[in-house]
Order: sequence, then structure tokens, then C-alpha cells
Amino acid sequence: MKPILVVAAESVTRLDDVAGKVLVAGSHGGVIAAYYGAKAGVHALVLNDAGVGKDRAGIAGLVYLEEIGMAAAAVDCMSARIGDGADMLARGIISHANVYAALCGVVAGQSCRDAAERLRAASAPRAAPPPYAEGRWRVADGPPEVWALDSVGMVEPEDAGRILVIGSHGALHGGRRESALGVDAAAAVFNDAGVGADRIGISRLPVLAARGIPAAAVDCISARIGDGRSMWETGVVSYVNEAAARLGAARGGSVQAFVAAVTSRR
Repeated sequence: MKPILVVAAESVTRLDDVAGKVLVAGSHGGVIAAYYGAKAGVHALVLNDAGVGKDRAGIAGLVYLEEIGMAAAAVDCMSARIGDGADMLARGIISHANVYAALCGVVAGQSCRDAAERLRAASAPRAAPPPYAEGRWRVADGPPEVWALDSVGMVEPEDAGRILVIGSHGALHGGRRESALGVDAAAAVFNDAGVGADRIGISRLPVLAARGIPAAAVDCISARIGDGRSMWETGVVSYVNEAAARLGAARGGSVQAFVAAVTSRR
């Protein structure tokens, strides 16, 4: 029998051949990330807890994976950079483990590398993941139109010129500036994912400011990560970039107030 390998990736939305492997992925630990990992056929999965956040959305994927018998764990967002699986593997500290991971000896306070090694001994998942679909919704007519997206992976070319409220974390993938946003939006909002190690959870904001795009992050406690509509409905802004501040946007207000500030000064 071939040994089960441990591999790392920046995001579960961009995976090579990870089937049958223990995957340490930089994505948040929400349901959609768990779904993508399981759909790719991983043996076991480690994600980032993204500050845990509202309704424990940052680790909801761990419970979701229990339904198919998959071992899964999350690292503390303050211990390693979200969006950077290699950093998580190198210095991450486990904060949460599901039942099947716990059976392998994975516990809070353990190093991610130790946990990943233990997960090689986990039983293989007993089923494929139940269906789960990300969504896109137009939440305001504009102009410009405002769209709520569950993930940055759902951004489409026609989103250029729109205001995008995106459920994803606000971290550059692997610290790469080109990963900030694939279109020139009128403005963008992300989840701060607990801000995290090296303040990586808001690292998209200054990069977007350099492109002239007003951007903000919402407090992970105020809105569910991975849920664009939750961001739109209850999100409270925790950080704004310079381009947004020049338009009068400020910390502490709602996402809808941020959008109003941006559109009123355009």
C-alpha cells in the first residue's frame, strides 16, 4: 500500500492532485471549503479557523465532514497565515478537531505538522460529500450594482465596475499581490478572518488601494465567513483601505453604510 502523503495548498479552490492525501489548505474552515476538499478526494483535511467568527462559521466545515466520516481539523488563525497552507504546516497550532481527527490523537495545542502526520492514520471517508453550492446574489441595483458572493472564486469578468461583497477572507493567497481581486471592481468587501498572523487577513486592502479600489473588511464576529449575504446583512466594518477612507468610509459602520459612502462620492 502506498504511503499517505501530507501536502499543502494556498486554497481549496486551486488544487492539484490531492486525492488520497492529507491536505493542509490555507482556506477558512467553513462548509464550502470543506466541501471542495472532500470533493477533491482528500484523505483528511486541515483548514484555518479564520477567527471562528459568527455562528462558528470559521470551523463549520469540520462538523460537515463528520457526516461522511472524514477527519478534519483547524489551526488557530493567530498561529499561521490564512491563505498559506505551507505556513500553516510550518508553524500552525491546532485549535479545533472533529470527532474523527480526535480519534487519531489530534488535539488543540498540537502543532499542525504533528496533527497532519497523525491524520495519515485516519480511516478513509466513507462517502462523497453532500451537495453544497456557493451563491451569487444582486443585493442592490445601483448604479453601481452591488453583488454578494460567497467566495472570491466566484468573481466573473462582468463583475468589473460592480461593488462586490465577498464572503472570502481578506488575505492574499500565499502573499501574492496578484491574488487580491481578479477584476477592477468599483469597491470590494471581505471578511477579516480574525485578522490573524502577520495581519494577513486584511492584506488585500492595501493592494487594492494601490489599484484605486476602495475596500473594506468586516469583523468576523459580525458576519459569517463564506456567506456573502450574511456579510451584506449584518457585517460591521473593521478595516478600510486608504482609497475607501478618502471617500468617507470608516470603521464601525455597516457594510451597507460603507457602500453608501462609496457610491455617494463617486
